[in-house]
Amino acid sequence: MMRSLRYILLLTGFFVLQQVRAQNETRRDSVIQLFGVVMTSDSLRAVPAASVIVMGKGRGTITNNDGVFSIVVLKGDHILFSSIGFKDKSIFIPRDLTETQYSVIQLLVSDTNYLPATILKPRPTREQFERDFANTRVPDDMYETARQNTDQAKLRALMATLPQDGREAVNYQLRQDANKYYYAGQIPPQNIFNPFAWAEFIKAWKRGDFKNKSSGN
Repeated sequence: MMRSLRYILLLTGFFVLQQVRAQNETRRDSVIQLFGVVMTSDSLRAVPAASVIVMGKGRGTITNNDGVFSIVVLKGDHILFSSIGFKDKSIFIPRDLTETQYSVIQLLVSDTNYLPATILKPRPTREQFERDFANTRVPDDMYETARQNTDQAKLRALMATLPQDGREAVNYQLRQDANKYYYAGQIPPQNIFNPFAWAEFIKAWKRGDFKNKSSGN
């Protein structure tokens, strides 16, 4: 009884293995390399960034700048081509293909979109137009924004009013400790003999930094 049961199990496993192998071979034979180009139907221009989707499979690709694409599909797959401004187009991969490659030249037809009508009305009076025109705020461009962000007076005002955060305080303390350790065992240089320090002092005096500090205290 045990021998016959074991024989039946082995025979069943053999048939299942053969069936799985046959399915894998059939699936391998169904693999097709689909490639081609997507173009406009009226002027035969390439359609870049067009979507090439395998329906129901959740995968696809897009065309390059020349409208060329390449994707692996299976026989019988439903392929959808779509792009903004064009009507969708779909094709089926033939099931009776004998080769492993299939090329297409897909033409897309322009799709016309009709937008709702827009009515432009002028201001009721000239005075209202001048008031609205004068009060309209024009946003700053990148150059003006960069100029404001690098304005020295604005930066000094921010430095005088904004407190230091934890990182700045730690970095300042580390720099102070590094300077102290650098001159350990010797007399540190005096800034009174440093011409760069005198230059910074003169600049700060001309800016009025010391006057602002004294008036704030």
